[in-house]
Amino acid sequence: MHEAAPGAGSGRVLVALIAGQLGMHSAMAGLRMAAPLQALREGHSAWSVGMLLALFATAPVLTALHAGRLADRLGYHRPVHLAAAITATGCLLALLSTFVAAPWHFALLCLAALATGGGANTGMLTIQRTAGVAARDSTERVRVFSWLGIAPSFSNVVGPVGAGFMIDAFGFRAAYVFLLLLPLVTLVSARMVPRLLSRSGAAGPAPEVPGRTAWDLLRSPGLKRLLVVNWLLSMCWDVHTFAVPVLGHERGFSAGTIGLILGTFTLTVTGVRLVIPWVAHLLSELTVLRTAMVATGVVFALYPLAPNALWMGCCAALLGVTMGSVQPMVMSMLHHITPDQRHGEALALRSMAINASSTLMPLIFGATGTLVGAAALFWVVGGAVGAGSWLARRLSAPG
Repeated sequence: MHEAAPGAGSGRVLVALIAGQLGMHSAMAGLRMAAPLQALREGHSAWSVGMLLALFATAPVLTALHAGRLADRLGYHRPVHLAAAITATGCLLALLSTFVAAPWHFALLCLAALATGGGANTGMLTIQRTAGVAARDSTERVRVFSWLGIAPSFSNVVGPVGAGFMIDAFGFRAAYVFLLLLPLVTLVSARMVPRLLSRSGAAGPAPEVPGRTAWDLLRSPGLKRLLVVNWLLSMCWDVHTFAVPVLGHERGFSAGTIGLILGTFTLTVTGVRLVIPWVAHLLSELTVLRTAMVATGVVFALYPLAPNALWMGCCAALLGVTMGSVQPMVMSMLHHITPDQRHGEALALRSMAINASSTLMPLIFGATGTLVGAAALFWVVGGAVGAGSWLARRLSAPG
């Protein structure tokens, strides 16, 4: 792809892309907090709430490939408008659930979870693809993906906190109206994103190649290895979220202390992604990726040995540094090793792997943790990601 206007690294376009992701992801994150809370207050079981939460991750698994292909064919504006509309529809369904009686209200909440999960993921894939193809070189890609990586962190504050305040002050209906307005931020910001030209210079949709499947992409040199590396690191994120509360509970920590440990991790991740754009020209994607995998394995080995909450917080901070640096590097390399006209599909494969892992792995962690304990879980996963670093050594550096 060639640009028709300033690249993704220009301030105006980058702000628009971040705002676009913020609008949809905030609506999804807020609904992911509010909908289970509504279900619990209406007397639904913990199992029902778990199923409701799983639906937010199920939709991206089912729709990611279609969303990626749509972004490859149509560019930014039409797919992101569709994604914002689907996300808003999910919030509208949640609002309607407050006007109907059982059992229809829970069914509407389930549909809302599917819609917002699918819509927000479609928008994310479109935004990530646009940022990757508009960046001028690998250094700019790293910078852009670092800034974009901050959007979910802010979204996880704006959506849940805003919805929570609205629920306390005015009730669930007001909270859903607030969430319904957030995708408008995406629609407004889209006007600031220039249209990209194809290689032929045409601004219209790219032609669809008949008989082509997403699995053909796996023949791209290094893509399978990169996806496995990304999955290993994503699994580390999931196990940390799951195992820290379990380990803290085993040691008698208070809920506030456990929350501070997890918050330290999130804060460090955000801080690293704020720093990376300023030092991106000094970084090698491969070096960062390899170092992060080995360091993550070491931190996971030390985590269960931490004697108190302070040292666990230090481990969380170190892990935030390693994990926070990974995503921009993976995204830059993903765009480097896949064909220009199929970046959306490649991002979709990555999204499917992450969301499937986030859905299934907590169940596996739960069963494993019950049998061997949280400490052993840290050591097993840490050993897997450390041993998997040899895959990163076989990847080629972006040009």
